Amino acid sequence: MSMDYNKIPSPCFVIDEERFRKNLSLIKHVSDESGAEIILAFKGFAMWGVFPILREYISGAAASSVDEARLCFEEIKSPAHTYSPVYKGADFKSILKYSSHITFNSLAQYKKYYPELKKQSESVFSAGLRINPEFSEISHGLYNPCSPGSRLGIIADDLKNGLPDGIEGLHFHVLFEADSYALENVLKVVEEKFGKFFTLIKWINMGGGHLITRKGYNTGHLIKILKNFRKRTGLHIILEPGSAFAWETGELVATVEDITENQGIKTIIPDISFTAHMPDCLEMPYKPKILGAADPVKGKPSYRIGGNSCLSGDVMGEWSFEKEPGPGDRIIFLDMIHYTMVKTTTFNGVHHPSIGIWTKEGKFRLIREFGYKDYKNRLS
Repeated sequence: MSMDYNKIPSPCFVIDEERFRKNLSLIKHVSDESGAEIILAFKGFAMWGVFPILREYISGAAASSVDEARLCFEEIKSPAHTYSPVYKGADFKSILKYSSHITFNSLAQYKKYYPELKKQSESVFSAGLRINPEFSEISHGLYNPCSPGSRLGIIADDLKNGLPDGIEGLHFHVLFEADSYALENVLKVVEEKFGKFFTLIKWINMGGGHLITRKGYNTGHLIKILKNFRKRTGLHIILEPGSAFAWETGELVATVEDITENQGIKTIIPDISFTAHMPDCLEMPYKPKILGAADPVKGKPSYRIGGNSCLSGDVMGEWSFEKEPGPGDRIIFLDMIHYTMVKTTTFNGVHHPSIGIWTKEGKFRLIREFGYKDYKNRLS
């Protein structure tokens, strides 16, 4: 059942329950068939208002901070698989409390907290190291953890003296919106460089970037890769995609407030901001898809879209619309639920979009709306 965007407040991030459940069902199928544990990565999707639905399909999540670990513990109802480039001493007891798996980014970090780990003899957590295979097929440098000089992970040369005592797992994260064939290529390098340690550990975390729910993804191939790896190594496999869970599950609903024109360039100004509400569009950068719009078409007027903040660069373009837009019309930005939502800010004090769900019964349910106190309390 398609959404009725006129029944949704503006601006608003809205997730479609049916589409969300479809993604979850596919992810669960891959997990069940492959024997791999697939958990949610909060860095890509942390809309905890829909976690009661998510818990029907999966039982874990990956955290990158003490707050994410706590959110997992409280809202997923299970301890987190936690990794952070660094852990603060003041946070580490809480990390232990909220985590089942703790991955360290460097040997120095592991050495620093090893005495604390040894004290927790009755705790049910497992320690791991993030490894850097120095190989990735990510073309966009901003997201490539294997770039020369990367601060992320331990290279094979750093482990010439073997694994430190107490390490039970290895963790790599070198994919970005990738297919199973990219994983297959990475695994060959990981096994070549780190395979000698596989008999000494219990688990391997293959990180995120597995876009299992994207149209055309060969899930059969992925299942085959994972099953063969498990059979070959005996290791427990963990995947922690973020985007895959919320891929194409919802939109950002906005309203045209004004249209300006300068030197023949028309700019739509809606009640949202790229820099505040869709910063990944500028960071990546990428041009979001809009319902009823496409790249400029000859003979049709084209428009930029400029945000409602005062930043000059809060603008993208250009689009041609099937129907000429005007003040009061809705603009629907597609696929805005993964990553986009977790990066929003209240820059300029612009009105933060509400958050809602379009239920499987075909009704809109408001989960959260934001006001002055949300803006003010961040800075007090």
